[in-house]
Amino acid sequence: MSDAVARTNGGKRLLIYSHDSFGLGHLRRCREIAHALVDAYDNLSVLILSGSPIIGSFDFKPRVDFIRIPGMIKLSNGEYTSHALHIAPEKTLELRAAVISEAARIFDPDLFLVDKEPLGLRGEVRETLELLRQQGTRIVLGLRDVMDDPDALQPEWKRKRAPAALRDFYDEIWIYGLPQICDPLEGIDLPVSVRRKMVYTGYLRRQVHVSPETATALVGDKPYILVTPGGGGDGDALVDWVVRAYENDPDLPHRALIVFGPFMQADQQQAFRQRIEALPNVEAITFYNQMESIIAGARGVIAMGGYNTFCEILSFDKPAIIVPRTRPRMEQSIRAARAQELGLVRMLDPDNGRPDRVMATAIRQLPQQSRPSDFVVPGLLDGLDNVKRLVGKALGSARQPPLRFAEAGGD
Repeated sequence: MSDAVARTNGGKRLLIYSHDSFGLGHLRRCREIAHALVDAYDNLSVLILSGSPIIGSFDFKPRVDFIRIPGMIKLSNGEYTSHALHIAPEKTLELRAAVISEAARIFDPDLFLVDKEPLGLRGEVRETLELLRQQGTRIVLGLRDVMDDPDALQPEWKRKRAPAALRDFYDEIWIYGLPQICDPLEGIDLPVSVRRKMVYTGYLRRQVHVSPETATALVGDKPYILVTPGGGGDGDALVDWVVRAYENDPDLPHRALIVFGPFMQADQQQAFRQRIEALPNVEAITFYNQMESIIAGARGVIAMGGYNTFCEILSFDKPAIIVPRTRPRMEQSIRAARAQELGLVRMLDPDNGRPDRVMATAIRQLPQQSRPSDFVVPGLLDGLDNVKRLVGKALGSARQPPLRFAEAGGD
């Protein structure tokens, strides 16, 4: 089918950008949205632009595809460098920006959904935003429920000139959460016109996409508590705390299944495996691309509390202990504290010394802990339904005429 025929037959196109310098959060959120949308609209094609080094490890539904842009990683000093290519960081950024812009030009989307970063990594999406705005494409920013502490976010976004980008390029701002948890743009000096663009969708409900037999073949049929640090790149302390609890309290009654995550260093995984081999009630795997099935089968969850894991805890109604990180961002800590206030989870402070007995006691009590469904929060898991509605409205609109916009700079 030619491109012209596809357009004539009502074919619609959504382009999703996710910078994905590290971790799994952005990729998994974008993939979940893409899959829900192609299920809802049989004339929609979705293309994801991602810098995730493991995007190829995931399956994608028909009419969803991806382009993996050259990866970059953030160093401890805050600077970025190329993930794999032996070229200067500025050249990698230039290459990424060119791939993004050219993909957008050829794909010619009806809707452009940008994940988290209004101008992309170091401003790499600015040229694409200008191009698509001139073509009349509708442009939306998607934000997780919590970004960071307002005192940290405000100067960061001012430096990146993000408020001007929200004013000049974006038609709407979709927040995948609820105001009862957080206003992710609290403390940002935004004009009223930008605030009016904000729409809270609720959290993104997750589903199991593999058979129970498939999950059982991986984790066995004995009851278990799941321990997950998400991508695992900064999950050493959580795993160590849980392992120490089992080492110092051999009578803990619950089997623990630890999923290290694909970004935990291999030598760190090996060190943990050596300790776990001496524990009859603890097992570990590195990574599984259908984590929903493992969470759905767990008696309870111990996690760091990233956005996707939080959505899965809510979706599968699991009692949960959250041990949030507090560096480099306060995102997980803010989310966990607000969720604990609403009765949805229990939070353990990671900065109190992490005593073995505290974790051991929490593990003993976890299966009897309250579940999220014990507390009524209206609209809590309406996120995907509302995103589908919003996308349907956007796709049903005619292309906008080219607009004039003020100068919006990059980082």
